[in-house]
Amino acid sequence: MKKQMILLFLVAGLFQVSAQKYATKTGNLKFEASADSFEEVAAENKNTSAILDSGTGDVAVLALMKGFRFKVALMEEHFNENYVESDKFPKASFKGKIEDFDASKLSASSKPVKISGDLTLHGKTKKITVNSKIQKSDDKITITGSFEVKAEDFDIEIPKLVSKKIAEKIKVSFNLPLTKM
Repeated sequence: MKKQMILLFLVAGLFQVSAQKYATKTGNLKFEASADSFEEVAAENKNTSAILDSGTGDVAVLALMKGFRFKVALMEEHFNENYVESDKFPKASFKGKIEDFDASKLSASSKPVKISGDLTLHGKTKKITVNSKIQKSDDKITITGSFEVKAEDFDIEIPKLVSKKIAEKIKVSFNLPLTKM
């Protein structure tokens, strides 16, 4: 947790000093890689950190790989040891920008936005654009959305023996309730 906080503050330092920042350490990140007719392959991380610079629309997200929880303990062990290699690649991160962001136009009604940036996972970085929704209520900005990735895009090897049990496209969803720092 201490390393996660240090990384969050280092990322925060990349943003302008004068702009208002919003952050969370309890963002929710889920993924599902289930294939039809097989056991569910899904996990959730409820300790995802994120920060938003309301002056620029810059956003950064950090998730520790060992923070993902599965229903089946053995699946969690295989995920960390064999697939994402959590000891070697302990975190996933995203650094990007909300396109055409204007904090003054945010309201309690959800507004569609696109977020573009770099997703880094398993030591590989890929540019992605995510369709998301954003809303503001009092001092809280919430960003939600989902996207798909392929394990092969991040050099994550799926053994042939289990390849039919894991979906080719992994669905990732997020909910980031950000409060003023």
